[in-house]
Amino acid sequence: MKEQKTNVMRVLDQKKIPYTPHSYPHGDEAVDGAAVAALIGKEPGSVFKTLVAAGAGKRYYVFDIPVTRELDLKKAAKAVGEKSIALIHVSELLPLTGYVRGGCSPVGMKKLFPTVFDASALEYDTICVSAGKLGAQVELAPAALIALVRAQTADITA
Repeated sequence: MKEQKTNVMRVLDQKKIPYTPHSYPHGDEAVDGAAVAALIGKEPGSVFKTLVAAGAGKRYYVFDIPVTRELDLKKAAKAVGEKSIALIHVSELLPLTGYVRGGCSPVGMKKLFPTVFDASALEYDTICVSAGKLGAQVELAPAALIALVRAQTADITA
């Protein structure tokens, strides 16, 4: 069966960034990250979740961190030069990014928000991020991904 291309995959194809698609079985609910890593046969540290937060100044930011780690809000705020940040409510995710919970990708959002990857991303040859829908991940070189979304890296996990 031919893999259905997601918007994320189309962006990567268009920019000629090589990636490997992975799919995993899922229901209607987001699967926890550690389970996703196990389902696609990857070390949890190399599978990244995409979180969206709002700063005190009402600007939005995107943070990508390993699925088994927690975002440290203080470190994340410091990384983007905000006094404080808070994760947005799940109901704001789709209208803001075009993605649903569990299918949020740093690639292909409605708008390119300032993005920060946890520095641990650079320890891997490849990392996985959501391909933009539940049940789909893309695996690619972290440097290519970071360059594509014009991200920076910082220590942002607890």
